[in-house]
Amino acid sequence: MIEKLVRDRVKSLKPYVPGKSKEEIVRKYNLNPQDIIKLGSNENPWGCSKTIEKELSREIKNLHQYPEPVNPVLMRELSNFLDMPEENIIVGGDGADEIIDTLMRTFIDEGDEVVIPIPTFTQYQVSAHIHGANIRYGGYRKEENFKLNVESILNNITERTKIVFLCTPNNPTGNPIDKKDIKKILESTEALVVVDHAYIEYSRDIYDITKWVLEYENLLVLRTFSKIFGLAGARVGYGVADERIVNYMMRVKPVFSLTRLSQISAICALRDREFFNFSREKGIESREMLYRGLRKFRDLKVYPSEANYLLVEIRNGMTSRELCEELLKRGVIVRDCKSFEGLDGEYIRVSIGTFEEDRRFLEILRDILS
Repeated sequence: MIEKLVRDRVKSLKPYVPGKSKEEIVRKYNLNPQDIIKLGSNENPWGCSKTIEKELSREIKNLHQYPEPVNPVLMRELSNFLDMPEENIIVGGDGADEIIDTLMRTFIDEGDEVVIPIPTFTQYQVSAHIHGANIRYGGYRKEENFKLNVESILNNITERTKIVFLCTPNNPTGNPIDKKDIKKILESTEALVVVDHAYIEYSRDIYDITKWVLEYENLLVLRTFSKIFGLAGARVGYGVADERIVNYMMRVKPVFSLTRLSQISAICALRDREFFNFSREKGIESREMLYRGLRKFRDLKVYPSEANYLLVEIRNGMTSRELCEELLKRGVIVRDCKSFEGLDGEYIRVSIGTFEEDRRFLEILRDILS
């Protein structure tokens, strides 16, 4: 009976495949939790700001009360961090995923079209599909280190296109999209162009286009606290856009989606610039250390990245599933990229770790491949 009630679009969805947790690996392989190296979920290996714990303990007594729908302190701190007006910012729980979902609820009617270049973050496709959009796919040029094929985007934009998604640096490939290409797309359509900057803090400043929203009314930039701020467990994301877009999205956004503890965590993270700068410096250093180490393996091709992870192509006949399994047996979690539309079973994604974790990973990988 239940099958008759479920929407056909939901039935046709493939379940999302998240990165594996340490707890899951400990249970399955009977490993010591202290020996697990987690390089599969693009997290900050140095944790989060140490100022957060004390502030959270003070907030515990208020958990019986609803949070403010729009926290003025958080909005002020975000405005200072971005050097952007508060009116152009919308904050949500469940990371940037909630902002993506709110976008769909605001803009998409059944049969509208969304353009997505693949491979990329799968939540765009999942949310678009659930909300009744028809998806048209663009792509990247593998032979050019996954450079965006701009014509594949422009050729798929029609009069029914409502949203175009561009992830830069792209997940899982790590490459940025050239500003000239983003500008060309913005100026070629009236559709909303969503630029996902989840990893922009690990990139060079020249790639940040957040302030473009003051110039282009059809641009929305996604940002998150899950990466460089180390708050993946707090689930705080935000968008920056024309204030009219923000106003419409606020009409459909869940009112109390951002908890009191999440709000406090985000405020503390924004104020701790020392930890932010430390995470950026060490994160980039860790990425470059992994890149240099992985380039030494003749059976692997590692792609350049401006994010906190690296895409690696396996060239010795092993599948990504087989290599991931061998790594898991030894306590190392990386991401099998077979679940990304547009990639086959020969790619893994490796997130940054602490320098000691990087060294151990490279040693374990060397043992497997030799």
